[in-house]
Amino acid sequence: MNYAWTAANSSSLPVAIIGAGPVGLAAAAHLLRKGETPLLFEAGDTVGTSVLRWGHVRLFSPWRYMLDKEAVSLLEETEWQAPDAEGYPTGRELVEQYLEPLSQVPALTPHLHLKSRVLAVTRLGYDKMKTPGREEAPFVLRVERASGEEDDVLAKAVIDASGTYLTSNVLGASGIPAVGEWALQRSIFYGIPDVLGKDRARYAGRRVLVVGSGHSAFNALLDLEVLAREVPTTQIFWAIRHSDTGQMYGGGENDALAERGQLGTRIRALVERGHVRLVTNVQIRKLVQTEEGISLVGYEETLPAVDEIIATTGFRPDRALTSELRLALDPAVESPVALAPLIDPNVHSCGTVPPHGVDELSHPESNFYIVGMKSYGRAPTFLMLTGYEQVRSIVAALTGDWESARRVELELPETGVCSVDNGRSCCSAEPEEIPLNLGVRQFAGKGLQVVTPGKCCG
Repeated sequence: MNYAWTAANSSSLPVAIIGAGPVGLAAAAHLLRKGETPLLFEAGDTVGTSVLRWGHVRLFSPWRYMLDKEAVSLLEETEWQAPDAEGYPTGRELVEQYLEPLSQVPALTPHLHLKSRVLAVTRLGYDKMKTPGREEAPFVLRVERASGEEDDVLAKAVIDASGTYLTSNVLGASGIPAVGEWALQRSIFYGIPDVLGKDRARYAGRRVLVVGSGHSAFNALLDLEVLAREVPTTQIFWAIRHSDTGQMYGGGENDALAERGQLGTRIRALVERGHVRLVTNVQIRKLVQTEEGISLVGYEETLPAVDEIIATTGFRPDRALTSELRLALDPAVESPVALAPLIDPNVHSCGTVPPHGVDELSHPESNFYIVGMKSYGRAPTFLMLTGYEQVRSIVAALTGDWESARRVELELPETGVCSVDNGRSCCSAEPEEIPLNLGVRQFAGKGLQVVTPGKCCG
């Protein structure tokens, strides 16, 4: 790498994007449309690698809410066939019918680097402590290639869209692993396993405990119930941390997204019929392997020993690669400070998070932005469309169009909202008014915000 640089020639450097998922690829599309050069790094061997980990799950939002406008405009210049706007894709279909074709667009392909893991981001010649001249220094990304070799790449700005799916929350109720959790890793799956596919043998005829109260848990439980009908010796247990099920099952028939409403309705029926044994107020402190199976310590009701545990407890960001940057992160939510009060799950659910952009996502480290699910820190209320609005605003700012950067362009259907219920459910049958003064950028109208499985209250 050539370390010779000046403030003048650093402006010709590319904008680096970390992560080639839906939001990272959308950022690249917006940069290309603005005449900028993106440099897109993906640790996996294909785009959408994290999405493929839950590729068997069908989204409850239709295709029309899954696509970024600028990405679609690039695809329309090829022979791409748009999917049925009202159809419901699986995660795999999202990758195969949208992300992969987008990655193969001639204008984008040369800028995509697969099997390239970003290990660290810093400023050229500047550690975190050094200040004079810092803003003029380009960023340095330390990249590990497929061969195992490492090299440094310069960029004038960095957009971190690396997500959180690979850093799951733990089972321990206090935010740290339960005693014995790491020792029993072989019996714990973090996320949504493919119960009816490649993971079938792992769960068939076994005693399975699902931990978590969001839509990821719903999907796992529904697949397990199908498996239990086919293999009747399969037993299903479900543990949630709070004692009040309240609106946990969602809005049912009143949900503006029918597929999402059906998830809660079906789960409620399974519990009421005894097909799934629900245990509330479970605060897991310890896991113990006994002759009978895995026993949990730290809950009020006695739960039988189980063979397998599925942890659908959400995700958290990995901050290791940005440890030398000056970031302003909320101490609780771990999102950018200005964004935190807009997404705090103690106050907001998915329907009350306003669209936001560059102002809420900025840090003391100029021209560095965290977007997508990772921008939400530990909050589970991220919305795909909101991620697209984030990168649209940021790219406009990076190219000097501040009027556009601060203008809300995200339009949501006028079909109802999810209510605020302290993060215990994603949706409610009773919509609430949305305040119009939440932050620098105002919420443009009231309406339903669309989520993907496991990305809202999961």
